[in-house]
Amino acid sequence: LVGYALTPAGQIAIALATAWPMLLVGRIISWFGKGLRGPLRDAIVIQAIPPRARGRAFGFHRAMDTIGAVVGPLLGVALLGWAQSHHGWNDPIGPFRLVLWLSVIPGVLAVLAFLGFVKDPAFSPNPGLRFFRALRGLPPKFKRYLGAVGLFGMGDFSHSLLILGATKLLTPALGIVQAAQIAGGLYVWRNVVQSAASFPVGMLADRVGALRILVLGYALGAMTGLLMAITFWLHVNTLALLAAVFLLAGLYTAVQEALEPTVIAEMVSADTLAMSIGALGTTNGTAKFISSAGVGLIWSALSPVLGFAFATITMAAGTVMLARLRHI
Repeated sequence: LVGYALTPAGQIAIALATAWPMLLVGRIISWFGKGLRGPLRDAIVIQAIPPRARGRAFGFHRAMDTIGAVVGPLLGVALLGWAQSHHGWNDPIGPFRLVLWLSVIPGVLAVLAFLGFVKDPAFSPNPGLRFFRALRGLPPKFKRYLGAVGLFGMGDFSHSLLILGATKLLTPALGIVQAAQIAGGLYVWRNVVQSAASFPVGMLADRVGALRILVLGYALGAMTGLLMAITFWLHVNTLALLAAVFLLAGLYTAVQEALEPTVIAEMVSADTLAMSIGALGTTNGTAKFISSAGVGLIWSALSPVLGFAFATITMAAGTVMLARLRHI
Protein backbone atom coordinates (compact mmCIF):
# COMPACT_ATOMS: atom_id res chain seq x y z
CA LEU A 1 0.00 0.00 0.00
CA VAL A 2 2.81 2.39 0.86
CA GLY A 3 4.56 1.54 -2.41
CA TYR A 4 1.46 2.30 -4.46
CA ALA A 5 0.73 5.47 -2.46
CA LEU A 6 4.19 6.87 -3.22
CA THR A 7 3.38 7.09 -6.96
CA PRO A 8 0.62 9.74 -6.63
CA ALA A 9 2.72 11.43 -3.93
CA GLY A 10 5.54 11.77 -6.47
CA GLN A 11 3.11 13.07 -9.09
CA ILE A 12 1.90 15.73 -6.65
CA ALA A 13 5.49 16.83 -6.04
CA ILE A 14 6.04 17.14 -9.80
CA ALA A 15 2.77 19.05 -10.26
CA LEU A 16 3.86 21.53 -7.58
CA ALA A 17 7.43 21.86 -8.89
CA THR A 18 8.81 25.27 -9.83
CA ALA A 19 12.42 24.14 -10.42
CA TRP A 20 14.32 20.97 -11.27
CA PRO A 21 15.17 19.88 -7.67
CA MET A 22 11.46 19.38 -6.95
CA LEU A 23 11.10 17.39 -10.19
CA LEU A 24 13.98 15.19 -9.05
CA VAL A 25 12.33 14.69 -5.64
CA GLY A 26 9.06 13.70 -7.34
CA ARG A 27 10.78 11.15 -9.58
CA ILE A 28 12.75 9.68 -6.66
CA ILE A 29 9.56 9.27 -4.62
CA SER A 30 7.73 7.60 -7.53
CA TRP A 31 10.57 5.22 -8.41
CA PHE A 32 11.18 4.35 -4.76
CA GLY A 33 7.51 3.41 -4.59
CA LYS A 34 7.88 1.23 -7.68
CA GLY A 35 10.87 -0.57 -6.20
CA LEU A 36 9.03 -1.06 -2.91
CA ARG A 37 5.76 -2.41 -4.27
CA GLY A 38 7.08 -4.64 -7.08
CA PRO A 39 8.65 -7.50 -5.07
CA LEU A 40 5.84 -7.50 -2.49
CA ARG A 41 3.11 -7.54 -5.14
CA ASP A 42 4.85 -10.41 -6.93
CA ALA A 43 5.10 -12.33 -3.66
CA ILE A 44 1.35 -11.89 -3.06
CA VAL A 45 0.60 -13.12 -6.59
CA ILE A 46 2.77 -16.22 -6.09
CA GLN A 47 1.13 -17.01 -2.75
CA ALA A 48 -2.39 -16.50 -4.10
CA ILE A 49 -2.01 -18.69 -7.20
CA PRO A 50 -1.46 -22.48 -7.37
CA PRO A 51 1.92 -23.44 -8.90
CA ARG A 52 0.33 -24.81 -12.09
CA ALA A 53 -1.08 -21.33 -12.95
CA ARG A 54 1.75 -18.99 -11.92
CA GLY A 55 2.94 -18.36 -15.46
CA ARG A 56 -0.55 -17.36 -16.59
CA ALA A 57 -1.03 -15.17 -13.52
CA PHE A 58 2.17 -13.21 -14.10
CA GLY A 59 1.53 -13.10 -17.84
CA PHE A 60 -1.91 -11.61 -17.24
CA HIS A 61 -0.51 -9.07 -14.77
CA ARG A 62 2.25 -7.97 -17.13
CA ALA A 63 -0.24 -7.72 -20.02
CA MET A 64 -2.48 -5.39 -18.00
CA ASP A 65 0.53 -3.40 -16.81
CA THR A 66 1.74 -2.92 -20.39
CA ILE A 67 -1.72 -1.90 -21.59
CA GLY A 68 -1.58 0.80 -18.94
CA ALA A 69 1.86 1.83 -20.22
CA VAL A 70 0.33 2.29 -23.71
CA VAL A 71 -2.99 3.88 -22.74
CA GLY A 72 -1.62 6.13 -19.99
CA PRO A 73 0.76 8.23 -22.13
CA LEU A 74 -1.78 8.41 -24.99
CA LEU A 75 -4.42 9.61 -22.53
CA GLY A 76 -1.94 12.14 -21.16
CA VAL A 77 -1.27 13.52 -24.65
CA ALA A 78 -5.03 13.74 -25.34
CA LEU A 79 -5.68 15.50 -22.02
CA LEU A 80 -2.85 17.91 -22.69
CA GLY A 81 -4.44 18.87 -26.03
CA TRP A 82 -7.84 19.26 -24.35
CA ALA A 83 -6.41 21.40 -21.54
CA GLN A 84 -4.55 23.62 -23.96
CA SER A 85 -7.56 24.26 -26.21
CA HIS A 86 -10.37 24.67 -23.66
CA HIS A 87 -8.85 27.09 -21.15
CA GLY A 88 -7.23 30.49 -21.36
CA TRP A 89 -3.87 30.06 -19.70
CA ASN A 90 -1.69 32.95 -18.59
CA ASP A 91 1.03 30.46 -17.70
CA PRO A 92 2.14 28.15 -20.55
CA ILE A 93 2.99 25.50 -17.95
CA GLY A 94 -0.64 25.47 -16.75
CA PRO A 95 -1.90 22.70 -19.07
CA PHE A 96 0.97 20.43 -18.03
CA ARG A 97 0.24 20.99 -14.34
CA LEU A 98 -3.45 20.18 -14.90
CA VAL A 99 -2.60 16.88 -16.60
CA LEU A 100 -0.21 16.00 -13.77
CA TRP A 101 -2.93 16.70 -11.19
CA LEU A 102 -5.39 14.55 -13.14
CA SER A 103 -2.82 11.73 -13.18
CA VAL A 104 -3.03 11.62 -9.39
CA ILE A 105 -6.61 10.30 -9.63
CA PRO A 106 -5.82 6.79 -11.00
CA GLY A 107 -2.91 6.55 -8.55
CA VAL A 108 -5.24 7.18 -5.61
CA LEU A 109 -7.82 4.77 -7.04
CA ALA A 110 -5.12 2.07 -7.24
CA VAL A 111 -4.33 2.54 -3.54
CA LEU A 112 -8.04 2.31 -2.65
CA ALA A 113 -8.42 -0.81 -4.82
CA PHE A 114 -5.56 -2.55 -3.04
CA LEU A 115 -6.87 -1.44 0.34
CA GLY A 116 -10.36 -2.75 -0.35
CA PHE A 117 -9.90 -5.81 -2.55
CA VAL A 118 -6.44 -7.33 -2.05
CA LYS A 119 -5.71 -9.60 0.88
CA ASP A 120 -2.29 -10.94 1.78
CA PRO A 121 -2.95 -14.68 1.37
CA ALA A 122 -0.03 -15.93 3.44
CA PHE A 123 0.81 -13.27 6.01
CA SER A 124 2.78 -14.78 8.86
CA PRO A 125 5.09 -12.52 10.89
CA ASN A 126 8.60 -13.89 11.22
CA PRO A 127 10.45 -11.66 13.70
CA GLY A 128 13.30 -14.18 13.93
CA LEU A 129 14.29 -13.65 10.29
CA ARG A 130 17.60 -11.80 9.97
CA PHE A 131 18.54 -10.13 6.71
CA PHE A 132 22.17 -11.14 6.17
CA ARG A 133 21.73 -14.60 7.67
CA ALA A 134 18.73 -15.19 5.39
CA LEU A 135 20.72 -13.99 2.37
CA ARG A 136 23.56 -16.38 3.15
CA GLY A 137 21.05 -19.18 3.58
CA LEU A 138 19.43 -18.81 0.15
CA PRO A 139 19.87 -21.89 -2.08
CA PRO A 140 23.02 -22.03 -4.26
CA LYS A 141 20.90 -22.56 -7.38
CA PHE A 142 19.04 -19.32 -6.65
CA LYS A 143 22.33 -17.44 -6.28
CA ARG A 144 23.48 -18.81 -9.65
CA TYR A 145 20.13 -17.74 -11.07
CA LEU A 146 20.70 -14.18 -9.84
CA GLY A 147 24.14 -14.31 -11.44
CA ALA A 148 22.63 -15.27 -14.80
CA VAL A 149 19.94 -12.59 -14.49
CA GLY A 150 22.56 -9.99 -13.58
CA LEU A 151 24.87 -10.94 -16.44
CA PHE A 152 22.02 -10.80 -18.95
CA GLY A 153 20.83 -7.53 -17.40
CA MET A 154 24.24 -5.93 -17.90
CA GLY A 155 23.52 -6.07 -21.63
CA ASP A 156 19.77 -5.45 -21.41
CA PHE A 157 19.89 -1.75 -22.32
CA SER A 158 17.01 0.70 -21.98
CA HIS A 159 14.74 0.51 -25.00
CA SER A 160 14.81 4.28 -25.28
CA LEU A 161 18.11 3.53 -27.07
CA LEU A 162 16.09 1.60 -29.66
CA ILE A 163 14.01 4.74 -30.21
CA LEU A 164 17.18 6.81 -30.59
CA GLY A 165 18.66 4.22 -32.94
CA ALA A 166 15.57 4.09 -35.15
CA THR A 167 15.47 7.90 -35.25
CA LYS A 168 19.11 8.15 -36.34
CA LEU A 169 18.71 5.48 -39.00
CA LEU A 170 15.54 7.00 -40.49
CA THR A 171 16.58 10.67 -40.32
CA PRO A 172 18.67 10.79 -43.55
CA ALA A 173 15.66 9.64 -45.61
CA LEU A 174 12.76 11.22 -43.72
CA GLY A 175 14.09 14.16 -41.69
CA ILE A 176 14.39 14.35 -37.92
CA VAL A 177 10.73 15.10 -37.10
CA GLN A 178 9.14 12.32 -39.15
CA ALA A 179 11.89 9.91 -38.10
CA ALA A 180 11.20 10.64 -34.43
CA GLN A 181 7.46 10.19 -34.96
CA ILE A 182 7.97 6.79 -36.61
CA ALA A 183 10.43 5.73 -33.88
CA GLY A 184 7.84 6.64 -31.25
CA GLY A 185 5.26 4.62 -33.16
CA LEU A 186 7.64 1.66 -33.25
CA TYR A 187 7.94 1.86 -29.46
CA VAL A 188 4.15 1.76 -29.14
CA TRP A 189 4.27 -1.33 -31.42
CA ARG A 190 6.80 -2.90 -29.04
CA ASN A 191 4.47 -2.29 -26.08
CA VAL A 192 1.51 -3.75 -28.00
CA VAL A 193 3.56 -6.88 -28.79
CA GLN A 194 4.60 -7.21 -25.14
CA SER A 195 1.02 -6.86 -23.94
CA ALA A 196 -0.33 -9.37 -26.48
CA ALA A 197 2.44 -11.92 -25.79
CA SER A 198 2.52 -11.83 -21.97
CA PHE A 199 -0.45 -14.11 -21.25
CA PRO A 200 0.36 -16.72 -23.96
CA VAL A 201 3.96 -16.76 -22.69
CA GLY A 202 2.72 -17.46 -19.18
CA MET A 203 0.41 -20.20 -20.41
CA LEU A 204 3.24 -21.84 -22.36
CA ALA A 205 5.50 -21.67 -19.30
CA ASP A 206 2.85 -23.46 -17.22
CA ARG A 207 2.86 -26.27 -19.77
CA VAL A 208 6.55 -26.80 -20.53
CA GLY A 209 8.38 -25.08 -17.66
CA ALA A 210 9.17 -21.44 -16.87
CA LEU A 211 12.96 -21.79 -16.91
CA ARG A 212 12.99 -23.30 -20.41
CA ILE A 213 10.88 -20.45 -21.83
CA LEU A 214 12.93 -17.86 -19.96
CA VAL A 215 16.09 -19.18 -21.66
CA LEU A 216 14.34 -18.75 -25.02
CA GLY A 217 13.33 -15.21 -24.07
CA TYR A 218 16.89 -14.33 -23.12
CA ALA A 219 18.06 -15.66 -26.49
CA LEU A 220 15.56 -13.33 -28.20
CA GLY A 221 17.05 -10.46 -26.20
CA ALA A 222 20.54 -11.24 -27.49
CA MET A 223 19.10 -11.44 -31.02
CA THR A 224 17.57 -7.96 -30.57
CA GLY A 225 20.97 -6.47 -29.76
CA LEU A 226 22.60 -8.37 -32.64
CA LEU A 227 20.04 -7.11 -35.17
CA MET A 228 20.55 -3.50 -34.04
CA ALA A 229 24.34 -3.88 -34.36
CA ILE A 230 23.95 -5.33 -37.88
CA THR A 231 21.46 -2.62 -38.84
CA PHE A 232 23.91 0.15 -37.91
CA TRP A 233 26.87 -1.71 -39.42
CA LEU A 234 25.15 -2.11 -42.79
CA HIS A 235 23.30 1.25 -42.57
CA VAL A 236 19.96 -0.47 -43.20
CA ASN A 237 17.01 1.83 -42.57
CA THR A 238 14.04 -0.17 -43.82
CA LEU A 239 10.92 0.12 -41.72
CA ALA A 240 10.28 -3.63 -41.94
CA LEU A 241 13.62 -4.50 -40.33
CA LEU A 242 13.17 -1.93 -37.57
CA ALA A 243 9.66 -3.24 -36.93
CA ALA A 244 11.17 -6.73 -36.56
CA VAL A 245 13.71 -5.43 -34.02
CA PHE A 246 10.96 -3.81 -31.93
CA LEU A 247 8.89 -7.00 -32.27
CA LEU A 248 11.74 -9.06 -30.78
CA ALA A 249 12.17 -6.44 -28.04
CA GLY A 250 8.50 -6.73 -27.09
CA LEU A 251 8.63 -10.54 -27.12
CA TYR A 252 11.69 -10.98 -24.94
CA THR A 253 10.50 -8.32 -22.49
CA ALA A 254 7.19 -10.16 -22.16
CA VAL A 255 9.04 -13.39 -21.34
CA GLN A 256 11.50 -11.70 -19.00
CA GLU A 257 8.97 -9.78 -16.92
CA ALA A 258 6.43 -12.59 -16.70
CA LEU A 259 8.77 -15.46 -15.89
CA GLU A 260 11.71 -14.15 -13.85
CA PRO A 261 9.65 -14.08 -10.61
CA THR A 262 7.88 -17.31 -11.58
CA VAL A 263 11.21 -19.17 -11.70
CA ILE A 264 12.12 -17.83 -8.24
CA ALA A 265 9.03 -19.44 -6.69
CA GLU A 266 10.42 -22.85 -7.66
CA MET A 267 13.79 -22.23 -5.97
CA VAL A 268 13.23 -20.64 -2.55
CA SER A 269 11.13 -21.32 0.54
CA ALA A 270 7.98 -19.38 1.38
CA ASP A 271 9.54 -17.49 4.34
CA THR A 272 12.21 -15.88 2.12
CA LEU A 273 10.06 -15.42 -1.00
CA ALA A 274 9.60 -11.64 -0.77
CA MET A 275 13.28 -11.13 0.08
CA SER A 276 14.29 -13.28 -2.89
CA ILE A 277 12.08 -11.34 -5.30
CA GLY A 278 13.51 -8.14 -3.82
CA ALA A 279 17.01 -9.45 -4.52
CA LEU A 280 15.90 -10.06 -8.11
CA GLY A 281 14.68 -6.46 -8.36
CA THR A 282 17.94 -5.10 -6.97
CA THR A 283 19.96 -7.27 -9.34
CA ASN A 284 17.89 -6.19 -12.34
CA GLY A 285 17.94 -2.51 -11.42
CA THR A 286 21.70 -2.42 -10.86
CA ALA A 287 22.47 -4.43 -13.99
CA LYS A 288 20.20 -2.37 -16.24
CA PHE A 289 21.73 0.87 -14.97
CA ILE A 290 25.16 -0.51 -15.89
CA SER A 291 23.93 -1.74 -19.28
CA SER A 292 22.20 1.47 -20.34
CA ALA A 293 25.13 3.62 -19.21
CA GLY A 294 27.61 1.23 -20.83
CA VAL A 295 25.86 0.97 -24.19
CA GLY A 296 25.28 4.73 -24.24
CA LEU A 297 28.91 5.53 -23.43
CA ILE A 298 30.28 3.07 -26.00
CA TRP A 299 27.84 4.49 -28.58
CA SER A 300 28.99 8.06 -27.86
CA ALA A 301 32.71 7.36 -27.54
CA LEU A 302 33.10 4.75 -30.30
CA SER A 303 30.05 3.72 -32.34
CA PRO A 304 26.51 2.33 -31.96
CA VAL A 305 27.69 -0.89 -33.63
CA LEU A 306 30.13 -1.56 -30.78
CA GLY A 307 27.56 -0.46 -28.19
CA PHE A 308 24.98 -2.97 -29.38
CA ALA A 309 27.68 -5.61 -29.91
CA PHE A 310 28.66 -5.25 -26.23
CA ALA A 311 24.99 -5.70 -25.29
CA THR A 312 24.66 -8.77 -27.51
CA ILE A 313 27.73 -10.52 -26.09
CA THR A 314 26.71 -9.85 -22.49
CA MET A 315 23.10 -10.97 -23.01
CA ALA A 316 24.29 -14.09 -24.84
CA ALA A 317 26.61 -14.94 -21.94
CA GLY A 318 23.71 -14.54 -19.49
CA THR A 319 21.57 -16.79 -21.70
CA VAL A 320 24.20 -19.54 -21.67
CA MET A 321 24.60 -19.25 -17.88
CA LEU A 322 20.83 -19.51 -17.41
CA ALA A 323 20.60 -22.51 -19.74
CA ARG A 324 23.18 -24.35 -17.64
CA LEU A 325 20.89 -24.02 -14.60
CA ARG A 326 18.46 -26.45 -16.23
CA HIS A 327 21.01 -29.23 -15.68
CA ILE A 328 21.67 -28.47 -11.99
